[in-house]
Amino acid sequence: MTVEAPTEADIHLIQRIIPHRYPFLLIDKVRDIVPHKGCVGVKNVTFNEPHFQGHFPAKPIMPGVTIVEAMAQSAAVLVGISMDVVGRELLTYFMSIENCKFRRMVVPGDVLELHMTVKRGGGKIWKFDGRATVGDALACEAEVTAMMDLRD
Repeated sequence: MTVEAPTEADIHLIQRIIPHRYPFLLIDKVRDIVPHKGCVGVKNVTFNEPHFQGHFPAKPIMPGVTIVEAMAQSAAVLVGISMDVVGRELLTYFMSIENCKFRRMVVPGDVLELHMTVKRGGGKIWKFDGRATVGDALACEAEVTAMMDLRD
């Protein structure tokens, strides 16, 4: 009997794949998962997140580095499902972030979608094209390369 890979990951499945926890778990779900191809991470941006206390109190803006981190977390969930390592300790380390551009501020109330497409992968090193959008507006784009380390 062949088990189909999930096409969506809720918060419970996400936590079985990546080790991040509050306050640094930056995605709420991952949908449209196509193993070895791509996915869409979803981040519901809310004012009660700790980075908004200092970035910036009078005009809260999601820091760009956390947008890129949310991209990476979405990609790591895709890799975990692609490599069938759910429930095992998968650590993901940035190797490079290239051609990163920020196009729109991300603020509380936004639903940030993290569109991740595999450029290269299958072993320890994976490369992705990432696009973060709010509605139809592009907020950020970047190419990210990461090393996957299966700890068990």
